[in-house]
Amino acid sequence: MRFSFKPRRVKPAIPRMNRWKDSTGERAVKQTGRTRRVRQNVVVRVGVVLAGVAIFGWLLTMGVTYSSRMVRELLEIHTITVEGLHHLDKEKVIELAQVKQGVPLYQIVTASIEGKIESHPWIKEAEVSRVPFHELRIAVIERKPAAVVRAASQNFLSDEEGYVLTKLGQVDDDAFPLVTGVDLDGLLKGTDVVRRAIMSGIELARVIGRTSDGRLQVQAENQTNLVAFIQGVRFRFGEESVEEQWERFQRVKPTLKSLNFDGAGRGVSEVDLRYDNRIIVRDGGG
Repeated sequence: MRFSFKPRRVKPAIPRMNRWKDSTGERAVKQTGRTRRVRQNVVVRVGVVLAGVAIFGWLLTMGVTYSSRMVRELLEIHTITVEGLHHLDKEKVIELAQVKQGVPLYQIVTASIEGKIESHPWIKEAEVSRVPFHELRIAVIERKPAAVVRAASQNFLSDEEGYVLTKLGQVDDDAFPLVTGVDLDGLLKGTDVVRRAIMSGIELARVIGRTSDGRLQVQAENQTNLVAFIQGVRFRFGEESVEEQWERFQRVKPTLKSLNFDGAGRGVSEVDLRYDNRIIVRDGGG
């Protein structure tokens, strides 16, 4: 019996391929690539934004620089007008305001300028306003002189509210009533006590001036006992309204035959109005 053997063909060995799939690894690789792309995109976007911001900032800076220059030129002060002056001059008010032509209107602080102007004794009130496009307007109300106040042998010009306007020194002005008997230090400081005394003297001068000629001198040391001198006659006033006291005197004046307003001291030299319903006249100030 014959046996024949055929050699078995052996397939050449090839590297074994691992066909097991690792899904987690693939996701990790994909995620890594995706993250890299996202980072790249973010970097690009940030770069674009930064570049845009830089360009916008540059444009904004240039715009502000040129626009502010244009606004400044458009609103520069070319004219300063001052209204309401009688005693002061325009240059003095502008000097007080400390404002020069060429300053932009939008830089003006009106309240500050008003305060500077009102610091002057003659200025009672000031109002500052901007007038487009190149005008600054200043309107003032001046104090009106109403009396000469004598204190410590010095004369001062005062307004009707008792504020000192200027020092006259030894100079006098008989166009205004003369108020005496006030404290010099209080006068210069503008204390309420001294101001009220001056106001009382001015009010008394106003009442008497309606019916009498000549300059009036008021001793206002005691507001409840004012003493007025007019044409050589001394009048004493009490706490009652000076207007009512003066009216009472006017009613009996025709009966005072010896009353002479001649300044020479002849006849009656004092009229006392301090008592209700009666008037006391004295010869020679007794």
